[in-house]
Amino acid sequence: MVGFKPTEVPPTATVKFLGAGTAACIADLITFPLDTAKVRLQIQGESQGAIRTSSTGAQYRGVMGTILTMVKTEGPGSLYNGLVAGLQRQMSFASVRIGLYDSVKQFYTKGSEHAGIGSRLLAGCTTGALAVGVAQPTDVVKVRFQAQARAGGSRRYQGTMDAYKTIAREEGLRGLWKGTSPNVARNAIVNCAELVTYDLIKDALLKAHLMTDDLPCHFTSAFGAGFCTTIIASPVDVVKTRYMNSASGQYASAGHCALTMLRKEGPQAFYKGFMPSFLRLGSWNVVMFVTYEQLKRALMAARASREAPF
Repeated sequence: MVGFKPTEVPPTATVKFLGAGTAACIADLITFPLDTAKVRLQIQGESQGAIRTSSTGAQYRGVMGTILTMVKTEGPGSLYNGLVAGLQRQMSFASVRIGLYDSVKQFYTKGSEHAGIGSRLLAGCTTGALAVGVAQPTDVVKVRFQAQARAGGSRRYQGTMDAYKTIAREEGLRGLWKGTSPNVARNAIVNCAELVTYDLIKDALLKAHLMTDDLPCHFTSAFGAGFCTTIIASPVDVVKTRYMNSASGQYASAGHCALTMLRKEGPQAFYKGFMPSFLRLGSWNVVMFVTYEQLKRALMAARASREAPF
C-alpha cells in the first residue's frame, strides 16, 4: 500500500469539503503557469475591443512558446498573474463542486451504495452549478489578471482587491458575475467529465482487481479524467474566457461571443489553447485527486487518533 491506508470510518462531509479546497489550492500552485498560458492562447486573435491583453504585441505559439514569451517580455511573475484570486476561487469553488459531490450523489441515490451513471451525472451537474454561484467573482478577476500584460504600459488592476473594486465601479456588480451562464455550462460539463470519469475509472480498476485503492490507482484515474475533460470542455472554456475578458458591450451574450468566434476565426478557435488545457487539466487532476485522497485519509486518521482513548 502506497500512501495513507484507507480508514475504517468513511470521511465526513466536513473532511471532504476542507480536503477538496486544500488539494485544489495545492494543484493550482503547481499548475498555474499552464493555466495562464492557456488563457493567453485562448484570447489571442480577439478584437481590440477586449479588455487589454498583451500591450507588448507579442504573438504566442504553443505552450512553451507562450510561457517563454511571457517570461521574456513581462518577467517570470507574469505566469502567476491572478494567483491570489485563483486560490480564493479554488478554496470556495472546489470545496463545493468536489467536496460535496459524494454527499449529493448519496442524496440522488437515496443512500444506496450503488450509484448509477445517471445519479453521478446529476450530482456532478448540481455541485458544478452550485460552485459557480459561490465563486464566479473570483473567476472573473482571475481571468482578467491572467489576460493583462505587464510590459509596455500601466496595469489595469494593481491588486486583487483593486480588481474587485474597479470591476464593480466601472461595470457594476453585474461585471463581477459576467460570464455566469457559460461558466455554469462549462462547470456542469467539467464536473461531470472530471468527477464522473474519475469515479468510473477508479471503480472499474478496483472491481477488475487491476489495482488496489492507493496512489497508482488514483494517478491513473485522475490522468484519464483530465484527458476526457479537456476534449469535452474546451469549446465552452474558450467562450467563457473570451466573454469574461471582453469589454463592456463587446458581446451581447455568451452565444453572441461563440457565433462571432465561429464567423471570424472558424471552428478551430474553440480548441485554441487545447494543449495547455490538457497539460494543465491532466496535471491539475493528478495533483488534486492524489492529494485529495491522501488528505481525506490523513484527516480521518488524525481524527481517529485524537478521539482514541489513552
